Amino acid sequence: MLKIYNSLSRQKQDFIPIDPHKIRMYVCGMTVYDFCHLGHARVMVVFDMVARWFRASDYEVTYVRNITDIDDKIIKRANENNETIQSLTQRFITAMDEDSAKLGIIRPDLEPRATEHVQGMLDMIGKLIEKGFAYQADNGDVFYKVRSFNDYGKLSGKSLEDLRAGERVDVDGAKQDPLDFVLWKSVKLGEPYWESPWGNGRPGWHIECSVMSAVHLGAHFDIHGGGQDLQFPHHENEIAQSEATHGCTMANYWVHNGFVRVDDEKMSKSLGNFFTIREVLEKYDAEVVRFFILRAHYRSPLNYSDKHLDDAKQALTRLYTALRGIDVVESPIDWQLPHAAKFKAAMDDDFNTPEALAVLFELANDLNKGKSGATAALLKQLAAILGLLQRGPEEFLQGGTEHNEVDVESMIAARIAAKKAKDYAEADRIRKTLAEAGIVLEDTAQGTTWRRA
Repeated sequence: MLKIYNSLSRQKQDFIPIDPHKIRMYVCGMTVYDFCHLGHARVMVVFDMVARWFRASDYEVTYVRNITDIDDKIIKRANENNETIQSLTQRFITAMDEDSAKLGIIRPDLEPRATEHVQGMLDMIGKLIEKGFAYQADNGDVFYKVRSFNDYGKLSGKSLEDLRAGERVDVDGAKQDPLDFVLWKSVKLGEPYWESPWGNGRPGWHIECSVMSAVHLGAHFDIHGGGQDLQFPHHENEIAQSEATHGCTMANYWVHNGFVRVDDEKMSKSLGNFFTIREVLEKYDAEVVRFFILRAHYRSPLNYSDKHLDDAKQALTRLYTALRGIDVVESPIDWQLPHAAKFKAAMDDDFNTPEALAVLFELANDLNKGKSGATAALLKQLAAILGLLQRGPEEFLQGGTEHNEVDVESMIAARIAAKKAKDYAEADRIRKTLAEAGIVLEDTAQGTTWRRA
């Protein structure tokens, strides 16, 4: 039985989907005004892994990840760049797709955009007003009346009294209560707007996900996911909006991945330790970055550093090296095999990828003791579920260099000739020259191979 840590219950629970054979999952996606950063990479990789495991477990999955393409930051950035909002958002959607493809992300089944669902947001806001959960303020904005929803705080565990005294409460004279949050913003000079019963304006951030999840998955679905930073207030507000509108539970399981830290400090632009995916991929292979993310349990903090990425590279190199020189003939996974069963048990325990990866290293150790096509096949098949080890070993081990293969091979041949002539000084010189170029030679009984350092 698959168990998932549910942020709503604050404990691991048996996962029981609404439909025994189908899973509906919604994940909060990116606000597209800049390049995606490491935090985004973690969300993308984590929920890609979750969707992959569900499919490997024979579920039919509908995975929805939204795109926020209207927002205060988007408007501000477009004005600064003197470009249209549509031009800005499409440019960064394209960049996001490029980055995610490099990380081995399978595209979500649906990627709805906020601007495509404004009418649905107007309809939901109208229902909330009609039911007494929302009101229009004197300044034209429409607010959600937080105290009207009795279960507010159930996801975050925050009481209304704690929230009232807390720092996150906005001070806005137009609100009836400082806890209330905006559903519809009245238009300001120079901003894009839509017509509405409450005057021209645009939707607030929280309402978009309540609408898009209901449109594509229904009012009640299995899993809602996202980064831990969204648990409050965004996801709390989604619950309040959706459940007040539809009169039913929004999502049965709430899944949140942990924060990304950089050298044990929270990643932020103000600290100067903020990295985009593109910056990281300039230094490290994309599969190494994916491996690094999966090496930590999704709920734990992920500490980024060059040292940790270097360690991930070395570990992934060990796996690819074990597969070197083996003809792999793949067949369906036999989950009764000890290593496969152990891998499945790890993944069924709240997607425990560190333990699942440990199984891959056990298989690699077996391969190093005796080359077996069946063992290599199982290693590749289990790794594929995590989006790993899908390149040929030589492509990974020898790729990514300005030096072409012919140069390296010719120098290896020259070194072999020098050793045969007992010119060991020349052989050592060639090895050293290659090492300085980032080439590691490995002498085996089958001959000399090479890989990138």
